[in-house]
Amino acid sequence: MFNSILLQGAFGGGGASSLLLIGGMFVVMYFFMIRPQQKKQKDQQAYVDALKTGDKVVTIGGLHGTVTSVREKTVVLEVDSSKGVRMVFLKTAISKDSSAQIGE
Repeated sequence: MFNSILLQGAFGGGGASSLLLIGGMFVVMYFFMIRPQQKKQKDQQAYVDALKTGDKVVTIGGLHGTVTSVREKTVVLEVDSSKGVRMVFLKTAISKDSSAQIGE
């Protein structure tokens, strides 16, 4: 009888421990998933806001080019300097991750 009372106390703890466990899972999820993603988005936005003429960039589609002008929501990239080919892209199409890998 005494053993069954101890087992009920150990495994039938109830709501408080369950809430604590679920709360802990949300805290872990925040620090490992949500917070790093928010930081990455903030870094990407800062990179796009700091674009200037002459920067070498890569679009999310993989196109390499040099910024020739920056507008409010778009950038003009020169993709072939020998032929003067220029293309207009949204600023959101510029990839910070790929731009760091460009060899000069």
